Amino acid sequence: MLAALWFLADAAEEGKDVVLMMLAVGLVFLGTIAIGELTHYLGAKRRRAKLNRPL
Repeated sequence: MLAALWFLADAAEEGKDVVLMMLAVGLVFLGTIAIGELTHYLGAKRRRAKLNRPL
């Protein structure tokens, strides 16, 4: 009985680690998307400012 509880506790701990790693990978993906969108926005803003500049 005790061995079965230890095995379940070990499986639960491993499942917790897997879920935490999945969350970390998701944060990496979201960070990459956010950086890409930010650079796109800043580039477009710079192009608009350049076009509105007097010669």
